[in-house]
Amino acid sequence: MDVASITFVLFALAAALIFHAVANPLYRKTVLTLANLAFIASYLAEVRQVLPLAFFLLFGYGMIELVRQRRSGWALTLGLVFTLALYIFLKRFSFLSDLPTLPFSYLIIGLSYILFRIVHLIVDARSEPWDKPIEPWSYLNYTCNFLTMVSGPIQRYEDFRKGEQSLGQALNADTVYRSFSRIIVGFVKVSVISATANYLFQDLSAHVIAGSDTMPLVKFTVYYGAAAAAYTGYLYFNFSGYMDIVIAFGGLFNQQLPENFNKPFAARSFLEFWNRWHMTLSDWFKIYLFTPLMRLLATNFQSPALLPYLGVIAFFITFLVMGVWHGTTLVFVIYGLLMGAGASVNKMWQVKLGQVLGKKRHQAFNKQSVYIYVCRGLTFAYFTVAVTCLWVDMVQLENLFARLGAIGLAAAMLGLTVVAAFGAVAWDIGAAICARVKGVAIRFENVVTRNLWLASLIVLIAAVSSFYHKAPDFVYRAF
Repeated sequence: MDVASITFVLFALAAALIFHAVANPLYRKTVLTLANLAFIASYLAEVRQVLPLAFFLLFGYGMIELVRQRRSGWALTLGLVFTLALYIFLKRFSFLSDLPTLPFSYLIIGLSYILFRIVHLIVDARSEPWDKPIEPWSYLNYTCNFLTMVSGPIQRYEDFRKGEQSLGQALNADTVYRSFSRIIVGFVKVSVISATANYLFQDLSAHVIAGSDTMPLVKFTVYYGAAAAAYTGYLYFNFSGYMDIVIAFGGLFNQQLPENFNKPFAARSFLEFWNRWHMTLSDWFKIYLFTPLMRLLATNFQSPALLPYLGVIAFFITFLVMGVWHGTTLVFVIYGLLMGAGASVNKMWQVKLGQVLGKKRHQAFNKQSVYIYVCRGLTFAYFTVAVTCLWVDMVQLENLFARLGAIGLAAAMLGLTVVAAFGAVAWDIGAAICARVKGVAIRFENVVTRNLWLASLIVLIAAVSSFYHKAPDFVYRAF
């Protein structure tokens, strides 16, 4: 069931209406469970396809309980290792093709995000004062929430439990309006903006992947840069639109889901970019991989002079793992290496620049407008080149970079940096103008004007969707 489909909207709205038909918390919890199970069932052709997922959930619960009861380092290590091993087995990474597999197809959609939640609970089971087991019913709804199962956002269990405790609350008119407004905006992103970017990308990438040797290098480089930029736009608006939709629907179920994007292309560095893009994923890796890794390195290498360089190593490993997590083929290993290289080089640049300029001059330099926009442009360019791995296979990637060569790749990076830097300037000017216009428009805002605005957006969605015949699929479901 695609989140960008009318089927999902009707399903979620019907579930919300049934959910609010009775105010009893037990009744509403039951409705959520049935909605979660129905959502999973929509992906199944036969019952046995869900058995590996069910076993993974039961196994994860057992590991959480083991750690909660023992509260020891060996139990934590055992729980993490066995859970990760089972995940790798079920995920079927193509570059680990020698591993045995189950002799039938089964459901793996949502498996990665279920893993994040289970690992979070395993780690916290050792340190949190849980004097009794996690309620199995709550565990099922937490790990298999139909709004967040496919691609997040990654909600912490404590926040989920707070939401469960407010299940009996009634919705007010303001919450309903804000939720429906955000759902519509989400569909504008998915069905209008990302669909348009995808249309451009499909046209441009066809020339790039074909890789005609008769095309001049300059023209080929321009096609590649334009295709890569279009894909980045498609990726962002598709994913952030999806997040708008599920977070807004969460409000209709008395769930306060965490935000996942915060103007990522306003980032002034690659590291800051990942604090703004897919924020719940970045936070998860920071808490459960980067911080323990830094603690381990700092314990074994205690020289204060080495500490910044240990950060470089920790960033590389963290972003490498994060990149590899995105897919099961070898090309995602390359993506992980590019993510790790970007993070570690960025950290090294910060360290060296601080050492050369000194603290005050470094801070002053970071506030220079030209430097800021160049950094924003370079961040966009590097990310755009790196996510090329998400739209080609390994053979296509090899052919692409063989065709570009070092000169073509450098030219593409430079072109993307310049265009993105000037685009950032234009965006900031436009945003300032829009803020002034919005300030004036608020004076005339009322129920009629707000509803007319939403109605115009719905007409726009319908018109563009009919032109493209269908909205693009949710891109992150494939990762």
